[in-house]
Amino acid sequence: MAKDSVLFICTHNSARSQMAEAYLKRIAGEDFIVESAGLEPGKLNPAVVAVLKEDGINISDKKPQSVFDLFKSGKTYHYVITVCDKEAEEKCPTFPGMHKKELWPFPDPSSFTGTQEEILEQTREVRDAVKKRIEEYIRKKNRRIPRL
Repeated sequence: MAKDSVLFICTHNSARSQMAEAYLKRIAGEDFIVESAGLEPGKLNPAVVAVLKEDGINISDKKPQSVFDLFKSGKTYHYVITVCDKEAEEKCPTFPGMHKKELWPFPDPSSFTGTQEEILEQTREVRDAVKKRIEEYIRKKNRRIPRL
């Protein structure tokens, strides 16, 4: 079976898109070619790095990348999934050969306030929602979800 290519996009490629990329690779990486990028790449969100580590995923060495650099390099994707808000989605380029563009809006961990533990708890909620959505996506594509 040919692998579908998937690009996850968010504003800074520092949180939500990194989570989505990590979970799709972890759960069904043998079935998908997966990348993530941002409209304005920033630095990895430390709370996201921490809560993914709690689930056995280490992204601490990942470097946020620009969606426009991927576009200019001629990369193509079957599916482009924006995990930020609708306004940011509208700024994303349309990749040649793309079969489908989807919007999966999740709250932005960089906007969370409170104590460090409150921020981590809110980030865990986003992590769990992203993981659930990835599992649903895999099922929709008729792929098997292995036991982890």
